[in-house]
Parts: sequence; structure tokens; C-alpha cells
Amino acid sequence: MTESTAALFDILAPAHWSVPMVFNSPHSGSCLPQGFVATTCLTEHQLHASEDCHVDTLFSGCVDAGAPLIRALFSRSYLDLNREPFELDTRMFRERLPAYVNCSSPRVASGLGTIPRTVGDGLLIYDHPLSWQDALHRIETVYRPYHRALGTLLDQAWQARGTVLLVDCHSMQSSAVQHLKQGRGKTVDVVLGDRFGSACAPELCDLAETVLETAGLTVSRNRPYSGGFFTENHGRPRHDRHALQIEINRELYMDEASHEPTAGLNALQQVLTTLARRLADCLIQRAPQGSAGYAAAAE
Repeated sequence: MTESTAALFDILAPAHWSVPMVFNSPHSGSCLPQGFVATTCLTEHQLHASEDCHVDTLFSGCVDAGAPLIRALFSRSYLDLNREPFELDTRMFRERLPAYVNCSSPRVASGLGTIPRTVGDGLLIYDHPLSWQDALHRIETVYRPYHRALGTLLDQAWQARGTVLLVDCHSMQSSAVQHLKQGRGKTVDVVLGDRFGSACAPELCDLAETVLETAGLTVSRNRPYSGGFFTENHGRPRHDRHALQIEINRELYMDEASHEPTAGLNALQQVLTTLARRLADCLIQRAPQGSAGYAAAAE
């Protein structure tokens, strides 16, 4: 994989973009940029450990519901889009980093900054320090183009209807929620994150919970994930800009060791397509003004 912008991400666009909604899958990519593997001390299989495998497929029904899906094509082990642009661990670099770098966040401390230090269950990606120029290169050629493209999609939707919902699509290891038990001791299947109500209108999160529970899934809200950088950065309910993070238990649809999909994938995809349609209907009812369509999502 080269590092041209065209190879970094793509947008699955509906034939007619008709609803003020954008789906985002920033961690489902699996491509490893040229030369990256040689700089690490891990195997390719190990480098894929933190990816949200198949999440873009799970949520792809949003396109039929009239909303675009933007997805990263590169591996999260190379760069994590769901972070501040300069959320970096100073221990990873040869040089002293600029003062504007955020080196004290909990995500950096756990090894999961913009340039990750670890992957999977704490495997160190590098056995040598990186250069500051390498970090700048990844941020300028990978991180910023993706965020600009997402911001453009959200602005187009908001300008057309006066409201927009970002659905931030992720998956989680089954072990991450084994300690959480919902009604009748059921393990959590889905975590909805709205930053404890600060990123999304309650009725949208309530609707998502209802749709998922009606399908037989066990839902938790904001525990253990309340939303990351995308949710925090784009969720402004007072301005009718909403963001909702959805974390899917990987055990529902894939073998967590091999990363291969299981029979559960198709059934879960149908549920999430229904969710997209129900959210679309709700958004159109909330903000009926504006035209019925937007600029082409791929432009």
C-alpha cells in the first residue's frame, strides 16, 4: 500500500444521499503502508490485533438507507484517527517533542496515542525510537486528509438539513465487557457512547438502544466506552450536530483469534441496517427543512 490519499480511505456513497447522517469507520482498515512492517518488531498478524475487523461491512447497510460511510483503509497500528492530532508518547521519539503535543492523556499512557506504542494486549510495536519527522509525515498525509473529508461530509449534511448525526462505528474485544452484566446477567453486546448526554440528543440514543434491544441485543450506555475524539469533537447537540459512538462485541460476528467472520455477521448486519433506517427516519422528522438531497458524497 502506498501513502497516496486515494489509498488511505474511501467513501461508500449512496446513489442518492437523502438523510443528514454520516457513518464513520476509522479502525476497520487492514492495509499496512509500505516499509511500515519492516520498522516494527511484530508480525503482520500481530499488527492487525487492534483493528475493528469487518466493522465497515457490518455498517455498510447505511448506504442503502441513504447515508455515506467513510472508512480508513490502513491499519490502526500505523496511526489512530480517533485521537487528537498530536496525542503522542514522548518515550517513542528520539527528539524532544514540541510543547503543543499532548503527552499526558490516559490514552497515551496506555500506549494508544495518535501514533500507537502498543497493539492488542500491550504488545510493543517498536523496539527503537521513531523520528519526529515520521510522526509529522503520518499526521499530515494520513490523519489530516481523513478528518478534512469527514468534516466536509458533516458540513454538507448540516447545511442541507440544519441537523446531522455522526455514527462512529467500532468494535470491542469480548474481554472488555466480561465484567459488565446487564439484565439477567447477560454479557454486553453493544455499548452506545454519547459522552454521557453531551454529544447527542437523548432521543437519538434512546432510539438506538430500543432498536438494538428489540433485536435481542444487550446494550450498555457509556460503560466502558463513552466516546472518543470523534464523538467529543463533532457532538454539539445545541447546534443540532450529534455524534453517537457504537461499539460492537466482536464475539457476535467474528473469531477473535483468527479475525475471520462467523455466521453471526450477516444477522448483525441486518440489525444495523435497520438501525440506520430508523435513525434516518427520526432525523428527517426532526429537521424537515432543506432539500431532499445533498452534494455527491464522493466529491
